[in-house]
Amino acid sequence: MAAMRSHRWIVGVGIVCAGVGLAAQAPQPANKAKSAPTAADWAAIANLPDFTGVWEIPMGGGGRGARGAGAGRGVPARPSLTPEYAAKKRAYDERAAEDTDAANCLPPGMPGIMGQPYPMEFLLTPGQVTIVIEAYQQVRHIYTDGRPLPDDPDPAWYGYSIGKWEGDTFVVETAGFKEGSWLDNSGHPHTEALQLTERYRRINFGRLELVVTVNDPKAYSRPWTSDTLRFNLQPDTELLEHLCENNKDLEHLQEIWQGKDAKP
Repeated sequence: MAAMRSHRWIVGVGIVCAGVGLAAQAPQPANKAKSAPTAADWAAIANLPDFTGVWEIPMGGGGRGARGAGAGRGVPARPSLTPEYAAKKRAYDERAAEDTDAANCLPPGMPGIMGQPYPMEFLLTPGQVTIVIEAYQQVRHIYTDGRPLPDDPDPAWYGYSIGKWEGDTFVVETAGFKEGSWLDNSGHPHTEALQLTERYRRINFGRLELVVTVNDPKAYSRPWTSDTLRFNLQPDTELLEHLCENNKDLEHLQEIWQGKDAKP
């Protein structure tokens, strides 16, 4: 049975949080016009490891939107920060809860958005893998048509991504990040020099694994690799709408949810 369509709202510190839409990917560089995918293109997709479907990280059995989940998930205990960015990390740790990005409706950066306790859908098409993320209604476009990373991409929240297959592993290279987001909800910083390598592997029918290597010589003294993120396949699941509203509007929102006020 398909999941019931509804709105998903989560009460957070300083907000009623359920996402905000940011530009998830830098604009695609100009390319020559391409013809529609051919039958051969689709046949080639059918021969690749199939990641298509809805996947979710199990968070202590809490499932979608589990409280307390996702903070620092996937980041090892002590990445080696340069002195300047160690100070930024300490400043983040000292911020009040209402001053965090989550409290101001900003989605996590990369790779943190991939570790959120919400479903995400993988779509494989010729020349592109698309990841639709329920959390904050974000979308990632990973180009698999053989193009290189741009030399000077426009900075974006989730950078610019290209992918290729190495056996049964999907390898994604991402660069062109906008400084100001964080690697995770624990405040690990990054600079515009950040480069990420993601390695996705479907280990069996119902399990998908992701390992991320972080290379940012301005923020970290050496590259480091994340803990393994593990996703479970969620058959017959639909992504729900995910919105973000300031806490000052809570009373009005509750009236809307209860059907007492038809106007948003």
